[in-house]
Amino acid sequence: MPRYEFRCRTCDNTFEVTRPMAESSAPATCPAGHENTVRLLSTVAVSSGSSAPSGGSGGGGCCGGGCCG
Repeated sequence: MPRYEFRCRTCDNTFEVTRPMAESSAPATCPAGHENTVRLLSTVAVSSGSSAPSGGSGGGGCCGGGCCG
């Protein structure tokens, strides 16, 4: 389940909330009880698939192409 980072506008506390993606835009309450919070942008990039370069002649990169040997 993803974690989202929030900042409290009242006390300037930064905190994380774990929740389903369907609830990503739902408001969060600060651990101190304040409700005036804002969700921060994530600095973590998530990708699906491989970003490893191919070995050229169909080798599939280092781990699939036998160059690690």
